[in-house]
Amino acid sequence: MSFDRHLAEIAREFPDWTIWRSDAGRWWATRHHPLTSAQRDVGCAMTIDADDPEELREHLRVQRERSGEVEPETDT
Repeated sequence: MSFDRHLAEIAREFPDWTIWRSDAGRWWATRHHPLTSAQRDVGCAMTIDADDPEELREHLRVQRERSGEVEPETDT
């Protein structure tokens, strides 16, 4: 899968984050809104990075779980 397609898919899955890949090849995500004190208290991060898109997705899922966000529903 192409790098652009990975970016687009992750951005759709996590719409509250801006997703990008650095010139050095690292995958990054940063939240659109500042963290609340409750999010900081449970260990949420404003910006995260990963070696590849799959690892970034996993980090984003952990962030979602920590903040108590509900997984988006999917059509089946």
